[in-house]
Amino acid sequence: MSELPKGWVETELGEVSDFENGDRGKNYPGRKTFVEKGVPMVSAGHFQNGRLDWQSMNYIPEENFEKLGSGKLRSGDFLFFLRGSLGKFAYIDKIDKGAIASSLVIVRPNRNIEKSYLDYYFRSPIPSAMIEVFANGVAQPNLSSKSLGQFFFPLPPLAEQKRIVGKLDALGAKSTRARDHLSRIETLTKRYKQAVLQFAYLGHLTADWRKSISLVSAKQLVDETPEPDRSRGGRTATDTVIDGKAALSVNQPSRTPPSGWLWTSLNRVAKQETGHTPSRSHPEWWDGEIPWIGIKDAGLHHGQTIMDTMQKTNDDGLANSSARLLPEGTVCLSRTASVGYVTIMGKPMATSQDFVTWTCTDALDPKFLMYALMAEGQDIRNFGKGTTHTTIYFPEVRALNISLAPVDEQKEIVRRIETAFAKIDKLAAEAARALALTDRLDETILARAFRGELVPQDPNDEPASALLDRIKAERAEAPKPKRGRRKKS
Repeated sequence: MSELPKGWVETELGEVSDFENGDRGKNYPGRKTFVEKGVPMVSAGHFQNGRLDWQSMNYIPEENFEKLGSGKLRSGDFLFFLRGSLGKFAYIDKIDKGAIASSLVIVRPNRNIEKSYLDYYFRSPIPSAMIEVFANGVAQPNLSSKSLGQFFFPLPPLAEQKRIVGKLDALGAKSTRARDHLSRIETLTKRYKQAVLQFAYLGHLTADWRKSISLVSAKQLVDETPEPDRSRGGRTATDTVIDGKAALSVNQPSRTPPSGWLWTSLNRVAKQETGHTPSRSHPEWWDGEIPWIGIKDAGLHHGQTIMDTMQKTNDDGLANSSARLLPEGTVCLSRTASVGYVTIMGKPMATSQDFVTWTCTDALDPKFLMYALMAEGQDIRNFGKGTTHTTIYFPEVRALNISLAPVDEQKEIVRRIETAFAKIDKLAAEAARALALTDRLDETILARAFRGELVPQDPNDEPASALLDRIKAERAEAPKPKRGRRKKS
């Protein structure tokens, strides 16, 4: 450790705090004793950012609490992990009664230690460094309360403790504001991308471009395109109209498309199919060479071209199921489970029955279709049925209409969307780096605070050596804390 400023003293956490383990004897309350209301029973799962998460708290009856020989909480106590997630702590500001799990220890600071100073101490790099020195075990790291008591503790004068806390509070407020702003970037990124997509599919993104160039209209394009094969069997298309947000609708809406565009059946410009899952009871049909898209694959590659999948089938799997090998460029939409994931096959693949797929004709660019589906956002669920588990059924799928742009404009729209997305992603990446820098800055500030470099020393302060002598004297006169010995019956 670096040399401390004049007036400070190097000591150990156990010199300025008492420790109290939980009762590890026969009176330790198990899960069977938990009740809906009673005395809080704090365990490892209740720590959240240095405080307790009361929403998930467990409770024990009053009579069980009274039988405990140790591990009873008071206001102003700290809790520290001794097993598992070493380094996690919580400060108990106010509590009437409470008990602790055996994996925790109560750290009860002397009254001459500013509690907020100890709070910041536990957030500083020092405990992590001490854990590296004292921790035992690999699979399940653990500490003893004795080892915790040997943690290096830089003790400044009491007045300086208060000045350090004041400075850290002020800097922390600024850091929190910055972090709050930066953490919103992810949400804003999704919102901006959604705005770009809707702007594009309402015809606004290429409005000026469209006026400056001669295009073959979408109507002429459709008229000149051979109609793709239709999928056979299943339920027929619905005649209900469900209007979407941008370029899609179940049946043709009353909205007028942009100049040169055309509302047309999606099945007129793309062959619609679905997939199937080869039987899991035939393991020989799996782990082959044919990529097979499942929901997790689509989630990982939403808005992208997928080149590989988590699971693969083989020719026998396809031959013995309704799954089919679909060509490169096929657009896939998850229609059940997690509705709305869209991806494009980067090579021939098969899919599960959770997807509807479209193999596009020359009249429809696959990326134009992918982004059109994405432009609906969460509202694509409106094409389906069910609230808890929405599914888009085939009567609605077969009735889907698309606001189709001329093919050259489709490509220009895709180019402009991807250019805008790249700029948004760049800003998001810069915000993520700034957020990481904020975290590192917080660590640096805390490290400086506990080296005595954050606030100036005042020669008029009572030296920490005198403070430590007073703490030792008070502790010598006080009764020893309970250590969690087994209580005799």
